[in-house]
Order: sequence, then structure tokens, then C-alpha cells
Amino acid sequence: MDPTRDLDPDVLDPLRPLAGLRVVELGNYIAAPTAGRLLADFGAEVVKVERPRTGDELRVWRLHAGDTSLLYRTINRGKRSVEIDLRTDEGRAVVLSLVASADALLENFRPGTLDRWGLTPEVLAEANPELVVARVSAFGQTGPMSQRPGFAAVAEGFGGMRELVGDPDRPPARVGVSIGDSIAGLYAAFGVTMSLFDRERRRAAGADVVTPQQRHIDVALHEAVFSMMESLVPDHSAFGVERQRTGGRMEGIAPSNAYSCADGASVVIAGNGDSIFVRLMRTVGRDDLADDPDLAGNAGRWARRDELDAAIEAWTRTMPRTEVLQRLDDASVPAGPIYRAADIVTDEQYRARAMVQELPVDIDGEQRQVAFPGVVPLLGEASLPLTHPGPDLGADNDWLRRELGLDGGDAPLG
Repeated sequence: MDPTRDLDPDVLDPLRPLAGLRVVELGNYIAAPTAGRLLADFGAEVVKVERPRTGDELRVWRLHAGDTSLLYRTINRGKRSVEIDLRTDEGRAVVLSLVASADALLENFRPGTLDRWGLTPEVLAEANPELVVARVSAFGQTGPMSQRPGFAAVAEGFGGMRELVGDPDRPPARVGVSIGDSIAGLYAAFGVTMSLFDRERRRAAGADVVTPQQRHIDVALHEAVFSMMESLVPDHSAFGVERQRTGGRMEGIAPSNAYSCADGASVVIAGNGDSIFVRLMRTVGRDDLADDPDLAGNAGRWARRDELDAAIEAWTRTMPRTEVLQRLDDASVPAGPIYRAADIVTDEQYRARAMVQELPVDIDGEQRQVAFPGVVPLLGEASLPLTHPGPDLGADNDWLRRELGLDGGDAPLG
């Protein structure tokens, strides 16, 4: 497929570098749809294939009103939605017709599911030999655990993250978002763009393009998490070290924690750089600690982390958050507030970079202006403008029928 399809070369938008690409998304929940969201954010046409009548289960997760959650509207923004039954011959034929005009396919079924439905790599390659295929699953397409089901919660435990989250005297906790799914989605989107780059480079060199039979992008949730665990395994391998949960701290780094203020709010202060530590201690009125030679390096500070945290919080508790942050800013000490949603949507920094944008959403027949996160990374001075929230189920059924020259109205296909 030509990535400049339907585009005038003279008006290509430098802020929508993926415009002209078509991506077929067969994903549910968060991981593969996050990859689709990232590609859609930068201009790709992402066609989300959903099961008829019920659609992606994410539509009813955290559903506060209406029939479609804002979690779904967020993860699936900028996409098209079509209802196709992949279990039927007619539905699979429609998907293959769509694949024929696509650049990439995203899926996150259990390994082997698409093969059982007849959408094997050979069949996909016959429909489109240049198709880039990205597969996201709990444990990958190969290995003894490949057939096991699993969500991000399982992957975060298996990948080493869960053991490090929370306080040491309590069972492991969890980050309050599906971070494992989101990391996997980032890797899938990176894999797609990497493969598309490789495809265009091969075309330019007159070389054969890699087919779906020869290569697919294989993202395992637990491996995506594991890849973020920094030196967890190297430290264990070299020194026998087992990382421990440290609450709001980061093991081996001090002082860096959350501290309470006089008004009940909290701040994060990162005073763990050697020169930063001295400035922080002078700011909190503890010249004795600033001048203590045992605290000149991070190892010494970590050994006395409780003493340092107590000294810092004794100071932060004497004034409101705004004053704490102002004094730390004056001293060039990295610090910031611990925000809730209400803080984010009114913050000047978020607003200045258009990182919070409002879109109209129909909720129970009422049009509401709803704030959504902006597009990351920036390609200019502010986030790209969002086009539309995640679509209603089957909103683009009629569009697909016209696109493929099929008869009928806006009913599900297949």
C-alpha cells in the first residue's frame, strides 16, 4: 500500500507523520488498543474491529453513565469502529478485504486464536504480502506459557514490578492504572513504526519486503514490564541483591520521598543529587546535615534515610504546599505537588502545552464537554489537537460497506 494514498504531497502535515497509513485493530481491552491509539494520534487511520452488539469489553469498564465508558473513549480516540463477526466466513472475508488495503494489523487474542479462525500468517500474506503484523499477548507467541491467559495484573507480578510496589511491611500493591498493558502498547506501536520504516527502506533499495509469514512483532505483557525493571536482574546476578519494597522511596536513592504539608497536601521532593542535597538541607534549616561529610554521597544518605526524611517533613509540616514549593523552587531543588485529576485540569503547565483537551461526548443523550489527555510526544510547542473520542459501536459500519463496495446499511458485517 502507498502511505501517501489520498494525500497531496504539497500539503502533507508535518505534525501528522502517519497520515495515509491504515491500521486494522483486532484488539480488545487496553494493550493493543493503546498501540492503535498512539498510531491514530499521529494521523494513521485506525479501523477498530469489534464483535457485533457488545463490542470491546472496555466499553463497560468503569462505566458511570450511558453505554460507553470514558476509559473506552480515551483508549480508542481517533479511531473508526466497525462491527465484524470474526467467527463467520463472511466476517473473515470482510476483514481480509480490509487487510488488503492496510499497512498494519494489531491483535491481542490468545496465541493461535486467529489461526483457528482461518486468519493465519499465510492467509494474511496472501491478502497483503507487505502487511505488518503486531501481536500482543500475556506471555508471547512461543514458550511453555504461551497458551496461558493473563491480564496486566498477572504480567506485572511475573515481570518483577509488583514485588517492588508498596510498603515493606505490607503485601505488594499495584500502580493505580494498567501500566503493564500501556507499556506493551507502547512497544507494539514502536514495533509497527520500526517495521514500516524497514518496509520503506527495502522498497527504496529494491529489496524484497518482509511478509507476515517471515516476521511478526511479538509483544508479551510480562516482557514489556520486565524491560522496565532497570537493574533488577543485573544487581541480583552480580551481587545477589534482592530489591525490596520501599514505599514512596526508590531503593538506594535518598532523600527522595513524599512529604506532608501544613494544609494537608503533600509534595514530592527529590534531593538525592549531591549538590541538590546541600541546597535542600540549607533550605530546611539543617546546616548540620548539609555539612556532614558522611552525607556527601548517596550511599551515606541512604543509610540515614529515615533521619533525613524526618528532618525534611519537620520543615514541610510548618507551611502550606504552595509556600513549600516556592521555597524549594527558589533554591533550585526539584519538587512538585502530588496532583489529583482536579489539579491537572486547571494547571497552567498542562494548559500551556494543550495537554488537557475537551471533546464533546454524548452521555445518555446529553452532549458534555469532557477533558481528555493530550498527545505525547509533542511535535511542536503544544499537543496535537484531538480529533474525536472513542467512537460509538459500529459507528463506521456504513463507511466500511462503501469502502469495500458492499451492499447494505449500517448493520454489523458478518
